[in-house]
Amino acid sequence: MKLAYWMYAGPAHIGTLRVASSFKNVHAIMHAPLGDDYFNVMRSMLERERDFTPVTASIVDRHVLARGSQEKVVDNISRKDKQEQPNLIVLTPTCTSSILQEDLQNFVERASAFSDSDIILADVNHYRVNELQAADRTLEQVVRYYLDKARRQESFNVSLTEKPSANIIGIFTLGFHNQHDCRELKRLLKDLGIEINQVIPEGGFVENLHMLPKAWFNLVPYRETGLMTAKYLEKEFGMSYISTTPMGIVDIANCIRQIQERINMQYPILLKKKVNYEPYIDEQTKFISQAAWFSRSIDCQNLTGKKAVVFGDATHAASITKILACEMGIRVSCAGTYCKHDQEWFKEQVQNFCDEIIITDDHTKVGDMIARVEPSAIFGTQMERHIGKRLDIPCGVISSPVHIQNFTLGYRPFLGYEGTNQVADLVYNSFTLGMEDHLLEIFGGHDTKEVITKSLSTDTDLTWNSESLLELNKIPGFVRGKIKRNTEKFARQNGITQITAETMYAAKEALNA
Repeated sequence: MKLAYWMYAGPAHIGTLRVASSFKNVHAIMHAPLGDDYFNVMRSMLERERDFTPVTASIVDRHVLARGSQEKVVDNISRKDKQEQPNLIVLTPTCTSSILQEDLQNFVERASAFSDSDIILADVNHYRVNELQAADRTLEQVVRYYLDKARRQESFNVSLTEKPSANIIGIFTLGFHNQHDCRELKRLLKDLGIEINQVIPEGGFVENLHMLPKAWFNLVPYRETGLMTAKYLEKEFGMSYISTTPMGIVDIANCIRQIQERINMQYPILLKKKVNYEPYIDEQTKFISQAAWFSRSIDCQNLTGKKAVVFGDATHAASITKILACEMGIRVSCAGTYCKHDQEWFKEQVQNFCDEIIITDDHTKVGDMIARVEPSAIFGTQMERHIGKRLDIPCGVISSPVHIQNFTLGYRPFLGYEGTNQVADLVYNSFTLGMEDHLLEIFGGHDTKEVITKSLSTDTDLTWNSESLLELNKIPGFVRGKIKRNTEKFARQNGITQITAETMYAAKEALNA
């Protein structure tokens, strides 16, 4: 645990609540103080949904601290069981309940004795895992619970479906473009002649989880949530899984070829034939996706050699890095992720496609790196978008943490062949085109009378005199910020507190020396 005013991944209980709230007719009860119950507002505002199961907060107040929590928690579980009649109630611990050393498992056992609903305690360590890790663990726990329950019944059937089918694991609420990605994945699988067996947790029912083993394979589009579940299903039921994210022309083809391999392992036995998806890949790449054509166009070639910085969760940051470097010819100066628990995989994925790798959950380090590298564009989270605004560097948002802007009303997937078009648009439109910016200034598109300081530093030790400000205003806007930062850097290195026109000329000579 640490005190912070910005976190890339939230506390563990938010991950548990996201998974529980994604299922239909699953109720989560959070044992927390007043103020931690913002999840319902956040979900209803961002997802723009009316029909979802709200989270109940079992408030820890002074009376609870004096008498203990047991009666209040058990009463809340009993009340929700009678009012909502959910299939499952998930009791979600928080850091507060851990500090109070509440025996929540005992509360669950007591409530289970007179409740019709299934009740489980989310098994996450709130001091050691973050929101994404907790979501992954909670989903695996729920799946394990219901498959173990099904195993105890004689009617449990794990035979495969007649036609090829797949489970999509890891689509859940408040995910970055998850709903759009899910639609695109369904369309992709339908094109391949593969039926959808289950999509979990978003929109799924826990009473249908016993049908998961009937699918031919599992598709895990995001590493952050779903990988533990897929590994459990592989271990217990021998189900293979595909974790290659179908983002970008190259990885979509790789993912489809892996699907073809899985299908052909069963097809010769069940249907006495094999599938060949190469014609489909070729057609989609040439005629459906515009990204391959765009990468060879003069517009995209204008971006060749430009520097970019990529930062986000492991899945999106790795995929965008490979798209920029391999498919669009853009130099990735630095690629990074805040998923420190998955850093080995991330490094393996991007080490050959970028100059530098950063693994951190400290946004100030990311900001300092961006200021040092001075890229032409940033592809990151909402925090990198704010950093880019301060440095006058354009930013395209490619990963959680999310903002209302990332829940678009229009269809904007990042996965699949339609996703390649969206990503190409995002990349191209994120770069500031120098001549365009220059023309806007010439014709009065920007107010150039006053220079606004663009810096991550809050130091006020440097001042610009009127002559130097006049010179700075003469410089085209698309390079002004860079020249300003280089001049201030030179001034600090040489102990200069007031920047004059001569200081600017000296900084330019030092840079060219």
